[in-house]
Amino acid sequence: MKAREFRDLTKEELLKKKKDFKEEIFNLRFQHSTGQLENTARMKLLKRDVARIETALREKETQAGKTS
Repeated sequence: MKAREFRDLTKEELLKKKKDFKEEIFNLRFQHSTGQLENTARMKLLKRDVARIETALREKETQAGKTS
């Protein structure tokens, strides 16, 4: 997903996606260690998406702080 798409989601949706991505990264790590992982690039993409989510969450926090 693109950062713009993450910014459009609510905080709850972002937290759920982050949890799901973290679980998938965890499972991919196990597959990688056992030699069953075929698409290693998927781990990199998921890590970037988690970083994008964290950035979007941080932006929402700062915007909420400015309006208060």
